[in-house]
Amino acid sequence: MNEFLFTQILTELEDAVGKENCSTKLVDKVAHSVDYFWLSRMWADRGREMPMGDFIVSPKDAQEVSKVLKIANYYKIPVTTWGGGGGTQGGAIPVCGGILLDTKRMNQIYDINEQGMYIECGAGAIYKHIEWAANERGYSTMHFPSSLTCSTVGGFLAHRGIGVVSTKYGKIDDMVLQMEVVLPNGDIINTSSAPKHAAGPDLNQIFIGSEGTLGIITKAQIRIYIQPEVRRFRGFLFKNMHAAFEASRELLQIFKPSVMRLYDDAETASLIKKIVGVAKPGAFMNIAYEGKKELVDVEEKILLETFAKYGAEDLGSEYGEKWWEEKITFFYPGHMMDLPQMFGTMDTIAPYDKIEEIYWAMKKAIETKYPNIKFIAHFSHWYEWGAMIYDRFICDNPPQDPIEAMKLHNEVWTTGVRTALAHGGVVNDHHGVGIKLGRLMKEQYGPAMQVFEGLKKSLDPNGIMNPFKLGL
Repeated sequence: MNEFLFTQILTELEDAVGKENCSTKLVDKVAHSVDYFWLSRMWADRGREMPMGDFIVSPKDAQEVSKVLKIANYYKIPVTTWGGGGGTQGGAIPVCGGILLDTKRMNQIYDINEQGMYIECGAGAIYKHIEWAANERGYSTMHFPSSLTCSTVGGFLAHRGIGVVSTKYGKIDDMVLQMEVVLPNGDIINTSSAPKHAAGPDLNQIFIGSEGTLGIITKAQIRIYIQPEVRRFRGFLFKNMHAAFEASRELLQIFKPSVMRLYDDAETASLIKKIVGVAKPGAFMNIAYEGKKELVDVEEKILLETFAKYGAEDLGSEYGEKWWEEKITFFYPGHMMDLPQMFGTMDTIAPYDKIEEIYWAMKKAIETKYPNIKFIAHFSHWYEWGAMIYDRFICDNPPQDPIEAMKLHNEVWTTGVRTALAHGGVVNDHHGVGIKLGRLMKEQYGPAMQVFEGLKKSLDPNGIMNPFKLGL
């Protein structure tokens, strides 16, 4: 791009969003080039320059987003959407330069509808802010991910995020009613007013999880719930994970706790010992169950009877309450892995007949091929039909050379995810795909990948929307 054309495009973008909301300053470009993706942080830490957007724009609403996308389509400039910058898959990295569209000015709360039981808000709102707004009226969104305080509504929708009480309340895609979306050509659309219907495919589910490749979510209606009358906790120690799986599968055929977190022996012996104080060998599980007191009393009785059948040691409520208080602490400095370590979370999900097999296969594949890498896991999101592994690899002494570090990082991810796929798992459960795992999408879907590619080609024929993400 030459200076003359660059300046012409800049003036058009300034006209679309206001001069004060359009920047070409190096400091702004650098700030939008590194998110929580390990490779981006490592690359910058080693003194290398990450790919940067040429223009940083901050529209206030769908109308301004529409203007930006029309300009981008005319000049065929890439557009990458940026929320809070808390993603781990490189989904917000502007690898092709162009326009970096920051959504955080779209942070208005338009309505708290107590009859409809939803909050309508801009997609750039930090999720904790809408949770506070719900709390002021006596409600909750019941979405408590680790990045609650630093990620946006749109970020969770774009990557199909999940929170710690998902076993009872579901993922973000279960919590959204209606969305406003700007298509790549600038058209502004709204999905249906009811998320369950027979009027064709659900448009919500086309854009949720699409990571900015098919359009930009600008507004959403998020469900709110009455705060539970009581929320109780119970900690258990199982002799092994198999017994915990069997007990959990049986329990979930009867009722849904809000929280179920099972930690393998390695994570129980390290993180749980450090944060919660459980120092015994075995697999620790924390359970939360909530609602009307009369119902919770019954659920507690069922829980204790069911887990006793599988030899679980009842640790009482103290450990569970401490875990709840520290539920986000686990992911912040001083507790979470950090540079100079190399690490990653290879979350996958599968039915009960496959999930334990996947865990052991991934652990064996990674620790056998990479003796200096440790594999630990917990199982944090459960359903009547299966569970999700929050599986991590940790390398304390990765290569200092950034290129060699990138090669090792990608190789470990490929080994782990391919092993999961080979045993009936998926590429990812809730962190998304981004640029990190795009190469494996075709391996999961095979010929079915043409469905995604067809949507992409139809909606974004110029290929400007977040290129090289999601395998598109």
